[in-house]
Amino acid sequence: MSSQVSPHIWLPEPELAFHPDRTADREIHPLRGLLRFGPHSSGLILDPIRVATIAPAGDTDLLYDLMKELGRPVGPTERADYLPMWPGFRDVFGVHIQVAGEGCHVELGKAVEAEFRAASAPHVVLAERLVRAIHFLGARQDAFDVLLVYIPQRWMRGFFGGPGEDFDLHDHLKATTAARRMPVQLIREDKALAYPHRASVMWRVGLALYAKAGGVPWKLAGADPETAYIGVSYAVRPAEANGPHFVTCCSQVFDAEGSGLEFVAYDAHEVEVHRDNPFLSRTEMFRVMTRSVGLYRRRHAGRSPRRVMVHKTTEFKRDEVDGAMEALHLCEAVDLVQIVEDVGWRGVRIDEERNSKKGRPAAFPVPRGTVLGIGERDALLWVHGEVRGVTARGSYFQGARGTPRPLRLVRHAGHGPWDDTARAVLALSKMDWNNDALYDPLPVTLGFAKVLARVVKRMPGLGGGPYQFRFFM
Repeated sequence: MSSQVSPHIWLPEPELAFHPDRTADREIHPLRGLLRFGPHSSGLILDPIRVATIAPAGDTDLLYDLMKELGRPVGPTERADYLPMWPGFRDVFGVHIQVAGEGCHVELGKAVEAEFRAASAPHVVLAERLVRAIHFLGARQDAFDVLLVYIPQRWMRGFFGGPGEDFDLHDHLKATTAARRMPVQLIREDKALAYPHRASVMWRVGLALYAKAGGVPWKLAGADPETAYIGVSYAVRPAEANGPHFVTCCSQVFDAEGSGLEFVAYDAHEVEVHRDNPFLSRTEMFRVMTRSVGLYRRRHAGRSPRRVMVHKTTEFKRDEVDGAMEALHLCEAVDLVQIVEDVGWRGVRIDEERNSKKGRPAAFPVPRGTVLGIGERDALLWVHGEVRGVTARGSYFQGARGTPRPLRLVRHAGHGPWDDTARAVLALSKMDWNNDALYDPLPVTLGFAKVLARVVKRMPGLGGGPYQFRFFM
């Protein structure tokens, strides 16, 4: 048995576009691109971005101070090889950010604190009071663009439910605001106000506020304009009154530039569960693919995409393959790709060494973008690894620790070399506007779908229309 593996290929780091017409406005580094060229939607966002607030009694000024801090320059004190100086919100995004007018700010009364401390179910008290404040601001929603909610560390007892309770305060509040189409940014004391590395906080909060206000920081450069990317995720909604569990199916569509469109979510009824994973019937998969491509057509003058790539974390059962192919029969090419995170494979990079057949371990890991075929339908893709051109030192390794694990790509439909499939996954890992990192461990087709499924299952009603992802970020 041979110990050799198949020949591998390396895909260069995908570029990002920062202007709809100036094709030269490209960068591989998202933050450096913003500083050089400004955001992709420059001139299209109303100035200023108005911010409403919800905070505990006496703590609203902490949010006001944070907004003032967003307007001031600060240098990085961590990730110095990646993070540039924060010059101020206006200098990065070209618009101002300011406190919304009177009536857009709610402080929870001091009695809430006493009730919270005495409660046997503090998460219920906290959620109820915050939801009440959100409903109050809902009547004034035309007077602000984004809502900031301050969550102090002393409320930590209310972040999650008790044993056996499926409650998460973050997801509960997101579900409440998303149902009202209200963009919200939760500001936790430990992760924002008390975090010592202020440039990191400014970049993360600044990016999030701009995107949630409707801005587009960047898009993908050089993508095939006739390709659509679809991410599918399932979540089991909790049973009510001993009734049956049922599955929420979420699917969002990204166009060729990686720009997220609306997404669809609905309760699927023809579902089989294997090893705790739900799988759709042919009819249900046909339904979700038809609705997903419908979103694409609405944004592209009724045209269907020439090629569709569908990503999900579980395998595509035969009924799901048949349903997808039936719905996408007008497309010239369809790729159904399972993306597996937890794999046993590892790769160690060995540099050649003179007078040695074995070589020596390299100072950096396997390069990001390395693709290695391991079977007729399987390939490994290193989304995490060494990147060149990001820092002046040459090599950059995000996180700077550990041995990167590749993603396993399993193609259940489609054919041809792995280049396009892997290149799409690699590029879509750079499209999270709620993060200041160079890339995420997963493409947004799956990263966003996971978030959507987690939040949507807590919404009391889904409605029939599509949603914008910025309400769930």
